[in-house]
Amino acid sequence: MTTTNTMDDLRAVERLHEQYRLLTNEIGKIIIGQHEIIEQLFIALLSQGHCLLVGVPGLAKTLLIRTLSEAMDLTFNRVQFTPDLMPSDITGTEIIEEDMTSGHKVFRFVKGPVFANIVLADEINRTPPKTQAALLEAMQEHAVTAAGTRYTLQEPFFVLATQNPIEQEGTYPLPEAQLDRFMFNLWLDYPSRDEETLIVKRTTSPNPEVVRHVIRADEICAYQQLVRRVPVSENVIRYAVDLVAKTRPRGDHAPSFIRDWIRWGAGPRASQYLVLGAKARAILEGRPTPDIDDIRVVARPVLRHRLVTSFNAEAEGVTTLEIVDKLLAES
Repeated sequence: MTTTNTMDDLRAVERLHEQYRLLTNEIGKIIIGQHEIIEQLFIALLSQGHCLLVGVPGLAKTLLIRTLSEAMDLTFNRVQFTPDLMPSDITGTEIIEEDMTSGHKVFRFVKGPVFANIVLADEINRTPPKTQAALLEAMQEHAVTAAGTRYTLQEPFFVLATQNPIEQEGTYPLPEAQLDRFMFNLWLDYPSRDEETLIVKRTTSPNPEVVRHVIRADEICAYQQLVRRVPVSENVIRYAVDLVAKTRPRGDHAPSFIRDWIRWGAGPRASQYLVLGAKARAILEGRPTPDIDDIRVVARPVLRHRLVTSFNAEAEGVTTLEIVDKLLAES
């Protein structure tokens, strides 16, 4: 890379750092607290990843995503997943209409809600696997194929799927291979007493806050390419790879508790997302390159849904998050 390109990238890092500060201020007008979740959502967006959000109803998941899209001037669609939802309800469908000039009937493709910059798939585990697969294919390919024609999705394209951790009756849990498509698994917690007090005050007042645009879609795309160009030292990459390798119970360096509690560990995609997430976090904080601490910060949302626990862990009530924390403490 030339010196000029390097200087341009450094200036871009400074500009992103400032825009991110403005972005969090705008989101803070509507969303009280959830600072860590907001940071992780933006890290995933910059890394061209997708997020799975888990939280009980009423924690403003939809409002958070809508506010994020408004602050970034991105198009937003919300899909409520239900047992009778069909793949075409997400991707779009062909309809027959009459051509007024020729009088002939022709097929026209009507785009579905997946054609937006940010798509909120609400309660994704409520719909059958066939419909889930249609969304996951769009996430992977950033395109939709209908009647032999390929339609490219808008960039940036960011999917946030939600799950309710309480009601599991009548659901279709995502298999591990499909969970692996999500970069982060984020758990939203209840607000603190002071935060909830402020939420009630703001949401029951007659003067709603207005969120202004801070970042445009083309800037997000440019920052996504900037993340790819961020240099990473060899020891940081090695740390990420070794951390993921330790989650595999049949590996040579797996700790004894991993062999006892884990049936299947994380794959190479986890290593990729650890490094990408560390890069994005570093430039959000105005630093030109990530360090090992950045890997450790993004390790929990990257790994928690990629570990398959054994019967021993389930019998002892050990969660994947507790296993990740124990792994980080010993690494």
